Amino acid sequence: MSERRSAGGRPPGHDLVRGGLRFLAEIVAWVAVPWALWPHSAVLAIGALVLLIVPSAIFSTPGDRPGGDTPVAVPGIVTILLLLVQLVAATVSAWVLWPVWIAAVVTALCLVVVVTEQPRWRALTGR
Repeated sequence: MSERRSAGGRPPGHDLVRGGLRFLAEIVAWVAVPWALWPHSAVLAIGALVLLIVPSAIFSTPGDRPGGDTPVAVPGIVTILLLLVQLVAATVSAWVLWPVWIAAVVTALCLVVVVTEQPRWRALTGR
């Protein structure tokens, strides 16, 4: 991974707004996916929630996390793919669960996250 750093010494993409948008989209996925699956199976809903949260907590790219803690180091593309799974899950679940206007807002949020994550993703992939 490239060791490019911002003025604050952290990798690009770790500012408050970008991190906040990313976290908001992740929370939507963590709430919406189990909510959408619960009527079908409580076990499936809980399992999906675990699959959304645990991999991102365990696997990360060295140098990407503030504080530098990396339980299991993985290439940058894995970190990107884990986020993309959450963004897709949030978007699909929003369209299944909620009125069109809320689903459209969630979709817009997820698209904004993809755009604002570009500096971080370039750093994660070494480009």
